[in-house]
Amino acid sequence: MRIDGKSEYGVWVKGDSTCSITDICVLPSGQVLVVDCGNKKVKLLNKQYQVVSHCSVSDLPLGICQITPGEVGVTVGKEVQFIKVSISQLVKDRKLKFQHECLGIASHQADLFVTSGTELYNYSLDGKLVSKLHKNKSVRCCAVSPTGDKLYITNSTQNKLLTLARDGSVLDTFKDLELTWPTSLYVTPEGHVMVCGNDSDAILQVDSSGSRKLATLATRRDGLKNPLSVCYNSNTDSVIVGQINNKILVYKVK
Repeated sequence: MRIDGKSEYGVWVKGDSTCSITDICVLPSGQVLVVDCGNKKVKLLNKQYQVVSHCSVSDLPLGICQITPGEVGVTVGKEVQFIKVSISQLVKDRKLKFQHECLGIASHQADLFVTSGTELYNYSLDGKLVSKLHKNKSVRCCAVSPTGDKLYITNSTQNKLLTLARDGSVLDTFKDLELTWPTSLYVTPEGHVMVCGNDSDAILQVDSSGSRKLATLATRRDGLKNPLSVCYNSNTDSVIVGQINNKILVYKVK
């Protein structure tokens, strides 16, 4: 991929302090959800990236993933808060409570993957522990391949992107000078991995094996400053980036 234009869209609503967009999710409908950790809110954007609804959560929200076409899961403290999404409304639904912090989240079919900062867990959608997949000093965010056979996690303190098999074994380790303090990551429908370098002000595209850099999508020259989250909108061929800012960046790519 390469950038073919950039736009900025405001996600601040009345009463907010500075927004801190820690994760982003695009639904099949084209609606976009952003997790605003700075204001303890989840915000719903329409196809024009305008905020049409928002809801407050009980603790700092960090990660989000699609569960069904009209439902997402959000990590909030030691819980996963499920939220139902309509055309212009967010409705909080059930919660799953855990004994550990919940940071990153991903799902595939009936499996839910949650990171705690030091471990990657596999749960069922009703919260039953299936297995502990990986343990490390720094397990920040997670993502799953479209086919569900590989998992990806960021190790922020060691500046690594790890690719895991479904049993948790490490298949590959990716490091790059442009990947410093990796935070959020996203897997495209083609299976490529996008990962944020928060301290290096870069978004990298890595191949599906997690071993080779395909492109440096965006850097400081493209307006990045400490990117926190990245997501690909396949409806518009765009890369959405969240930062500690009242605006999201949307890069048209081709």
